[in-house]
Amino acid sequence: MLTVRTFILIFMIIFFSCKTEDQTKEKKKIPNKKESLEEINRLLVDKDTELIKSYIERRGWEMNMTKSGLWYMIYKEGTGDLIKKGDYITYNYKVWLLDGTLIYTSDELGAKSFVVGKGGVESGLEEGVLLLKENSKARFILPPHLAHGLIGDENKIPARSILVYDIEILNIDD
Repeated sequence: MLTVRTFILIFMIIFFSCKTEDQTKEKKKIPNKKESLEEINRLLVDKDTELIKSYIERRGWEMNMTKSGLWYMIYKEGTGDLIKKGDYITYNYKVWLLDGTLIYTSDELGAKSFVVGKGGVESGLEEGVLLLKENSKARFILPPHLAHGLIGDENKIPARSILVYDIEILNIDD
């Protein structure tokens, strides 16, 4: 009897130690979710940057990029002081997708206004207008993370779209 119990005890120890080793191996195989998402995001940003660079190159534009990833080109310098947070601005605009589809324009919808720094527009647009003065004309390219992100605007802008803005600052009120 003692040998059967000893055999069962040895078998159980081996069985459970093997299972623990397998579980440890499985845990090592599962990557850290945060690191995986960060890597995916880096890859998407790199892909978007390459698409934007190619787009700019094909058109022969000379554009600069901010630290956030906003591409800009001021092609008519305005007058007065730079726009600052808290200013109420009115502007004309044309917005395209990177494939050339015109999606929104002030010609159809009228000029728009907003208070800079209060939200309500794309973060890339808010960042871009801070580079401008009254009567300035500029072109911005907003990667998805500075535009409408993962979901688009649920109207004309698809998910993860890169937007091209042509903008003219009509008026600035403090």
